[in-house]
Amino acid sequence: MEALMGDLLTNVDWTEIGWASWDTLVMVGMSLLFSVLIGLPLGVLLFLFGKRQLLEQPVAYAVLSFVVNVLRSVPFIILLIVMIPFTVMLIGTSLGVAGAIPPLVAGGAPFFARLVETSLREVDRGIIEATQAMGATVKQVVFGALLPEALPGIIAGITVTAITLVSYAAMSGVVGGGGLGDLAIRFGYQRFQTDVMVITVALLVIFVQLLQMAGDRLVLYFSRK
Repeated sequence: MEALMGDLLTNVDWTEIGWASWDTLVMVGMSLLFSVLIGLPLGVLLFLFGKRQLLEQPVAYAVLSFVVNVLRSVPFIILLIVMIPFTVMLIGTSLGVAGAIPPLVAGGAPFFARLVETSLREVDRGIIEATQAMGATVKQVVFGALLPEALPGIIAGITVTAITLVSYAAMSGVVGGGGLGDLAIRFGYQRFQTDVMVITVALLVIFVQLLQMAGDRLVLYFSRK
């Protein structure tokens, strides 16, 4: 059996697979962190500036919504290429893990912002009105009522965003972004090493399954509170 497995995986360098997996985790982790830090306040503002909301501002909402929609509508592979000059100016390179993070954030943050806005819209309007009736400020309504009530939905949004970023991180390998995607393209596709391609795909599937399981558990935990 070991000999058979060895013959089937002759091209697989497990050390390189390990480093590529680590690079993918770093890319997803860092880009998810910045996507949440940018997307959460952006999603809250989209909600507050919306029609019949606490800070209704049609013009501001239209501008923010337009920017979010533009970034969400650009295919990620195109976004990777378009952002190369900006990435080089910001990071100093467009290659490797560091070079992949800015476009990943640009793709992930507006995506997460819309999920946050949707989660906040699902909060019972009666809770907001009751909080306002007690004399709460907008800040107190947001942090004392809106975000706690929408927390399970926001966590679910983080899970969906993380899984999306896994696929984006793999796609960044097309332009030398590093990680499992880069490994799959350089060895699996360009050198026709099918075993390498199968291993990288299997690892990406495992990553996604683990993220979804962790997200589901967190949503269930906070839903009971």
